[in-house]
Amino acid sequence: MPNPRQAREALGARLRELRKDAGLNGKQLAQTLQWQATKVSRIELGRQTPSEEDVRAWLTACDAADLQPSLISQLRGLELAYSAWQRQLRTGTQERQRQIAAIEAETGLIRGFEPATVPGLFQTREYARHIMAQSIKVHEVTDDLEEGLQARMDRQEILYRPGHRFHFVLTEAAVRNLMCPPDVLMGQIERLIASATLPNVALGVIPFVARLPKSPVHGFWMYGTSLVTVETFAAELSLTQPEEIALYGKIFGLMKDVALYGKAARSLMTAVLDDLAAAHFPEGESSEPP
Repeated sequence: MPNPRQAREALGARLRELRKDAGLNGKQLAQTLQWQATKVSRIELGRQTPSEEDVRAWLTACDAADLQPSLISQLRGLELAYSAWQRQLRTGTQERQRQIAAIEAETGLIRGFEPATVPGLFQTREYARHIMAQSIKVHEVTDDLEEGLQARMDRQEILYRPGHRFHFVLTEAAVRNLMCPPDVLMGQIERLIASATLPNVALGVIPFVARLPKSPVHGFWMYGTSLVTVETFAAELSLTQPEEIALYGKIFGLMKDVALYGKAARSLMTAVLDDLAAAHFPEGESSEPP
């Protein structure tokens, strides 16, 4: 997966090529720029992200100032690709939900692959409450749970707006993982079954017995053909390069080809409901709260 580390290494490799083309070794360039020699090597090896001032000085010293627009653009793309969750969520969860809603409103086709959780667009309020509370606790950000929760629910209005289509593929684990109490998960699965009947929604579920074409190492969302977002524990990557988007489009295609749809997907989710009821609510007990 293209990531900030690889992007930083690619930028460093390009700068190293320019240094060599100028006939300079690392020590000579460092002396010219009045840097420590280790700074040059760290940048070239992708262990340090240079500033825009560093890049401009480097290109000037290598008589390649004409490449400034291209290299500065590459640097800015690297900086934008990696947005720390602490920075994104510093004012709480509501603003982040609004940012996502703005992107969704401008996108005709949204595709997503989720190996562990139900996508936010299909979450029930109570399921979403548990997911968002976990994020607030882990990242120690402003606790605006109720405001963020309402913003997530508001996002779901786009499911009913003309001109928008949605195609999501989940693994069976995503509908079995107990991210919340069993009764809440059961209500969530029922919502998924209902959502799959919307005319503009395609929902596939990959059963545990399926032969996977690629390890489901992480989830991702595709917004048209211009943006892919990937969530990690520490950050969100925003991928915009055509080759990156093409790769994720290929992976999405592989995953959807082994997923169940329609009646088969509903049967699988109904079986999960039965398993939850049998495991957590002995016969005669209700899953409804008193």
